[in-house]
Amino acid sequence: MAEKRLTIEHPSPVLLFGLGDVHLRKLEAAFPEAQFVARGNQLLLRGEAETLDRIERAIRELIALLNRHGQLTERDVDTVLALFTTGDGAGATPTPADDVILFTTSGVPVRAKTPNQRRLIEMARTNDIVFAIGPAGTGKTYTAVALAVAALKARQVKRIVLSRPAVEAGERLGFLPGDFREKVDPYLRPLYDALEDMLPRERLRALMEQNVIEIVPLAYMRGRTLNSAFVILDEAQNATTQQMKMFLTRLGANSRAIVTGDITQTDLPSPERSGLVEVRHVLEGVEGIAFVYFDREDVVRHRLVKDIIEAYERFAQREQNGGASAKTD
Repeated sequence: MAEKRLTIEHPSPVLLFGLGDVHLRKLEAAFPEAQFVARGNQLLLRGEAETLDRIERAIRELIALLNRHGQLTERDVDTVLALFTTGDGAGATPTPADDVILFTTSGVPVRAKTPNQRRLIEMARTNDIVFAIGPAGTGKTYTAVALAVAALKARQVKRIVLSRPAVEAGERLGFLPGDFREKVDPYLRPLYDALEDMLPRERLRALMEQNVIEIVPLAYMRGRTLNSAFVILDEAQNATTQQMKMFLTRLGANSRAIVTGDITQTDLPSPERSGLVEVRHVLEGVEGIAFVYFDREDVVRHRLVKDIIEAYERFAQREQNGGASAKTD
């Protein structure tokens, strides 16, 4: 029988083990073959070496969540324990605690599923502005929203501002039926969907009523200064050069931004040029700004999405080659 001693230095063992040691009791129930002895900030474990390794990894995961969110719920503990007793956490390869951004309202951990999603997470932690560029279905927006919600929960920022260009509506918003929210909601719905995955509906509604979370069309960002905010511009390929510059200059003190888009799906009317296409040449190499490029290998939607992207790429290549041949004939 092996023995392992863990020192819980930060956060407080009381927060980690729960009121009345309720979380510690869950650990004991999940690993009945091991012995747990808690004294102050020391936790003594006895059992098979492999089991003790899994317990330690589960505890490190719980500590990471607690440090990030400031609290642990019983659902958090149940989800982590499920990972390390029946899920991928029970395997021989350790799962880094930092890979978990947060947990959804149903208790599912949101973590990087592809190398470029992981790179987006890493770049967002070390840069104030990150551009995530790539095709549909690669998880750019969902990962960005998860990072924003996690930052809000950890009190790293005071508010979240999510924005999208309403290209098809343009100047015609006033002619659409309904009030302002009903006019723009169809363009912002994907952002609501992501938020509803990560925050209980009543909590989300309250945060939006308090303007702690704000979802606005890009045109309504002009003239604002956003301090202590996590700002996301989604579908940025539909922002003009002027709109892109306007958005990037809204950032105030202690703020950060993620800009997502797919340069192959620009809906701007001719001859408008996409600000996302141009910004790559303007800002690449500027310190504090990072670019993460996704490709079809990062697609995490239905398996056919990757095939569809590949088919369109082949078609575009044929069209380009055909045009070149026509010019030489």
